[in-house]
Amino acid sequence: MPTGERMASLLLVLMLAQSLLGLLLSDQYRDVVWIKATWYGNDWITLVAAVPLLSLGLLHTGRGSVRGRLLVLGMAGYAVYNYAFYLFGAVLNVFFPLYIVSFLLGILTLGHFLWHLDVTVIANALRRDAPVRLVGGYLVFVAVGLTLVWLGMWGAYAFAGRPTPIEPEAFKIVAALDLSLMVPALAVGGVMLWRRTSWGYVIATIAAIQGALYLLVLSVNSAIAIRRSLVSGPGELLVWGPLTIFTTIAAILLLRSASGTSSFRQPAAHT
Repeated sequence: MPTGERMASLLLVLMLAQSLLGLLLSDQYRDVVWIKATWYGNDWITLVAAVPLLSLGLLHTGRGSVRGRLLVLGMAGYAVYNYAFYLFGAVLNVFFPLYIVSFLLGILTLGHFLWHLDVTVIANALRRDAPVRLVGGYLVFVAVGLTLVWLGMWGAYAFAGRPTPIEPEAFKIVAALDLSLMVPALAVGGVMLWRRTSWGYVIATIAAIQGALYLLVLSVNSAIAIRRSLVSGPGELLVWGPLTIFTTIAAILLLRSASGTSSFRQPAAHT
């Protein structure tokens, strides 16, 4: 098995272990009630969506599928983004070493696959009728929207003394990770996809998969908060729900735009 697939397989095992342990030993989370509820939602989405999707990506990658490789890249991006939240946002608990290893392995897996990616194969696999401008424009729209929302809330707090929607430190972590990871990937991927570049297609697909999954996390967490009477309905579900649907459609369109029968040959390692 190639090195990248071994790394992704180990990441799969870690994601499975972390989500199961988080659900079975939920009393080990030491955060306040509403944050514990978010870890509950995160763990379920990782278990029932992220783990199966990464498994599917690895299966098809082993068969030389471009779609499979793109799906693995997207899931590695999700792992980096997701475990950054656990690592920097969760109160210190028994799972701390697992967060570190999962976060670092996500970075290494993503970096390895990108370093050994043959963009010529990606370009040849992309259908000419792919809706690149529609999807690219949508991704840029989401990036701009997130930027305006987070900076607007920050400005209202910093200069007008208005409260943030959650505790300032928790808000800072969410906004910082979105503005430093999610927004650049969506914006750069969207613009480059609009221009129909090979790297744009890769970055946009990673960002769309990662974004769709985490928007699903936010939607589920919003529903959990309403069900547990932590907030009054419909709350943020009105925002995250539609965005989850549209971003999932964008990710599916991008994956479908690659020929499922195109083969991938991993190039020799760079020297």
